[in-house]
Order: sequence, then structure tokens, then C-alpha cells
Amino acid sequence: MKKSLLILLVSTMLLIFTVSAAAETTTLTFWTFQELHQQFLEKEVARWNENNPDNQINLEATVYPYDQMHNKLLIALQSGVGAPDMADIEISKFANYLKGSNPQLVPMNDVVEPNMDKMIEARFANYAKNGNYYGIPYHVGATVMYYNMEMMDAAGVDINKIVTWDDFVEAGKKVKDATGKPMTTVEVTEHWTLYPMISQIGSDIFAEDGSVILDNEKNERVLTFINDMVHKHEIAIPAPGGFHHSEEYWNFMNNEGAATLMMPLWYMGRFVQYMPDLKGKMAIRPLPVWDEGGNRSAGMGGTGTVVTIQSDQQQLAKEFLAEAKLSVEASHKLWTELGFDPVRWGVWDDPIMSEPNQYTEYFRNDDIFGMLLEIRDEINPTMVTEQYPKAIDLLKKNVSFKVIKQQSHTPAEALEEAAEELRQ
Repeated sequence: MKKSLLILLVSTMLLIFTVSAAAETTTLTFWTFQELHQQFLEKEVARWNENNPDNQINLEATVYPYDQMHNKLLIALQSGVGAPDMADIEISKFANYLKGSNPQLVPMNDVVEPNMDKMIEARFANYAKNGNYYGIPYHVGATVMYYNMEMMDAAGVDINKIVTWDDFVEAGKKVKDATGKPMTTVEVTEHWTLYPMISQIGSDIFAEDGSVILDNEKNERVLTFINDMVHKHEIAIPAPGGFHHSEEYWNFMNNEGAATLMMPLWYMGRFVQYMPDLKGKMAIRPLPVWDEGGNRSAGMGGTGTVVTIQSDQQQLAKEFLAEAKLSVEASHKLWTELGFDPVRWGVWDDPIMSEPNQYTEYFRNDDIFGMLLEIRDEINPTMVTEQYPKAIDLLKKNVSFKVIKQQSHTPAEALEEAAEELRQ
């Protein structure tokens, strides 16, 4: 009898221990500046927990205002205390966290490199230093052209025959003659017009060795072209509000203020959310090329999710992020839920990527990812140095504004002035 009771007691204790072990949960903290990213990763945690009953995760996510989050994270890393396990860092801020010989972020090569042959490698280079990958992106950010087909048809323009930027200008003249409205808008207080076109032409702000090349001939050609679209050809205007994320711009565009817009693919969500009256009118195509055989896109924007060295769960955090952002299922959801072009190009031709959703219903394209597969090798990496945040600020505040809006500088003068400030 005593022996039976002992066996029962031991069995019960083993059962309790087993259940306890299976139900063990690890809390991971996460900071972001984007509520949509929080919501996405919370869903990915639920999927992780379903697939990993013995390794459960509890995500404690906090959404801060953009500047507050980046400043708070930088202070925590510099002081050595108070950082979360994981955090989002926007690309224009990322270089601030890679300064010095020992970044306070965890290299993620072990979870990134096994997948790299299926990824757009250039997007990981934005978050890398000395051969280490420190951030996992949400999307490619392939820059495309959005066309209002009702306005194109009214002007008799076949968008499939717009091959070069010169073709784009000629089409713009037809649109203006037929509709009285500009072909497009250009940003003067942000960088989403100038920088993609610089990247597309095969140039950048910095060379591979980190030297400043902002004032080179290619970049002058780009800025001169943009300025000419506004002041010489008169087919473009500065974006109302100064940039393509202003309330003034969204109202202007929703009322068919301009016929086209150049922005990354992630801007699809802005159309759906802020410009409902354009539903069913917009089509997406690759960018016109600068010269025959040139690149038809540029990878722009982005956020790298990092693991900080203050985390006590570095390996779990890395494995979770790889599953949540790089796996096949996660890549599908990045498209269907957020409208992002996932960095795992291997899923772009999966059937789920062409199934109806809010984005396919809004835009006229039948095969958005088929188009992206055609241009996936035409996306240059961007050179992100320690000066990159300052450089982006100069593009936002000085360069385009002085040339296009104020008309106080020539393209060469504005680029040289900004380049010299970076060289100091």
C-alpha cells in the first residue's frame, strides 16, 4: 500500500513538473514607434506559441512616438541599462546605433544567413557592419510609379510605353494638356523623391569606402531633372504640405490633384487608408529608366528589428524574429495584413500573394508580385554610414527645398553645400 502511494506521489509530481515545464513562458520586451508593427508581432507571437508549446513567449510591447523611442533606446544602450530585448530602429536612425567598434546590438548572422539565398540581400546590408547583420527588415520597399488610369486614358497615354524618364515627361505634357493637372508631385521637405531616383541611377550619398559623393555628376543630373519637371516642363508641382505624408497632400491626391506618384510599394497602405476615392483607378508599374537597360526600381525606407545585448534571452529573441519576419508564413502575412513586399522574394509567386485582399481590390494590377519578380535584381543597396542620419536630414530640410521651392540654389550649389557639411 505504501509502495503504491509512493508511486502515485512520484507520478503526480512528475506530471506537475511536466505540465509546468510545458507551460513555461519567457517574456520578451519590445519597443517600436509603429502600432502596426506591434500588432503584427503580437500575432506572430500567437503563431509561435501554437507551434512551440514547450517554449512559450509573452510579448510586452510598447509603442512610443518616433523621436522619443529612438532617443530612449539610444540612451539605454549607451548607459548599459534599461534597454528592451528587441526594438525597431528606422533606417535613417540605424547608423546611430552602429557607432564604435562594439555596437550594443546582437549580430543575427546565425538566423539570417541560412535564409539569404531566398532574400533581397541589399535590404539586409542597410543594417549591417563589418560582416554582421544587426537588423531584420519588414519589407523591400521597392519604389514604383502609381498611375491614375482615368487621367491617363483621358490624355491618351499608354503607361506601358513609358519606358524612360524622358517618356514620362512627354506623357506628362499630354496629361497637362488634356486635364489641366500636373503629371506628378515632388517632395521638398522629405527625401522620397530625390533619394530613390539617386539610387535608381546607380549613385548614392556615400561611396562604399564611406566618402561623400552627394555632389557627383549623377546626383546633379537627378536633381536638375526633378527641378526641370517643375520649372521648365511644368508637369510637376511641389507636394502640397511639402511631402507625401501630409494631410494637405492626401486631400489633394484624393481629389485627383495629380496623375501619378512615385513612392515605395509600402505606400499602398496610405492610398487605401487616406485616399479612398481613388479605389479602382490606380495602377502600379516599375519606374521609368534613366538610360536603356537601367534599373527600374530602388529599395527605400525600412525598419530593422534588433536584439539588444542587454537581453537575457538573445537566442530566443533572434529565433523568434527570424520566424516572425523571414519565414514563408510570416512573409505571406506581411503582404496580406500590412501590404508590405516581404524581403523573402521566394514567396512572391506563391498563390496566396495573388489572392484578393484590400490591396488587390484597390489597385488595378492583376499581378503585383509578378512585376516585382521582374525588377528584384534592379534594386541597389544603400550605403549606410555613421553620417547617414545627418545626410538624410540634409536631403529633407535643405537640398530639394532650396532648389525647387525657394529657387535660391542651383542643383550643383545645393548638393555641394550639403556634401561639404557632411565632409566637415
